[in-house]
Amino acid sequence: MSRDDTSSGLADFLRSARARLSPQQAGLHEPGAGHRRVSGLRREELARLAGVSVDYYTRLEQGRSRSASAEVLDALAGALELDHAERAHLHTLAQRSRTQRKRRPKPQQVHRATFDLLDVLDRACRPAFVLGRRLDVLTHNRLAGQLITDFHALPAAERNQARFVFLDPHARELYRDWTTVAADTAAMLRLDAGKHPDDPALSNLIGELSIHSEQFRHHWSANKVHQRTTGTKDYHHPLVGDLTVTYQALTPGDDSDQTLFVYSTPPASPSEAALQLLANWEQSTPDGEISHH
Repeated sequence: MSRDDTSSGLADFLRSARARLSPQQAGLHEPGAGHRRVSGLRREELARLAGVSVDYYTRLEQGRSRSASAEVLDALAGALELDHAERAHLHTLAQRSRTQRKRRPKPQQVHRATFDLLDVLDRACRPAFVLGRRLDVLTHNRLAGQLITDFHALPAAERNQARFVFLDPHARELYRDWTTVAADTAAMLRLDAGKHPDDPALSNLIGELSIHSEQFRHHWSANKVHQRTTGTKDYHHPLVGDLTVTYQALTPGDDSDQTLFVYSTPPASPSEAALQLLANWEQSTPDGEISHH
């Protein structure tokens, strides 16, 4: 991302967060008020809620000030009702805006112990995979490849979760709630962009997705961020039908930019039976893998 992109990131995020919060959500009541020209909070309303001057907040939102303290950012985050991931993203953007650091991230390596853990999870019928920066799929176990897609069979440049969600037609059939998955994926990518605004590979990925996916452009322009910790995901697999998994996101080793996702299903449930069927599925391909490409 360019220098201008970095300096405007904080301003853009503040504007979009303010636009998403209605006066009613913020506890502001205006009996008999006329038509509002903005759907979200006005600048003066947010400034009042955060306890800062309107002029100061205006300069911050217009990218004309880089002096926001941690206390001011926390006050704005509280007024905007940001969640933990959004609050952290706000602080990251402010830090980047102040320092304008340019440090290209180093290539990521998966630790041997993580590969061993993936094998253990595979034998336990637990799909698992590791995402890195820009949602690159660094590795996955065999069952995850069977459930989602075999990223190992793709060229290295194409092993990316966002590319899969937005550009692979199979993803629309695989995820039963593709719209939510797409929105969350774009928001996860936005969170990564806040941490690594000078990553040229990330800029290229965002450009590619913007060119080829109208849905990505829509979700990206919303300027939302999202961090997955735990939750559920619904699949419609072409071989074993519908199943629901519970996922947990973990950080393996000492690389905070790697996330290990582990899927599980309730014991004796139809979803567990579907995973077991998928794990035991035999297909007459040379490597025994199931591929959707």
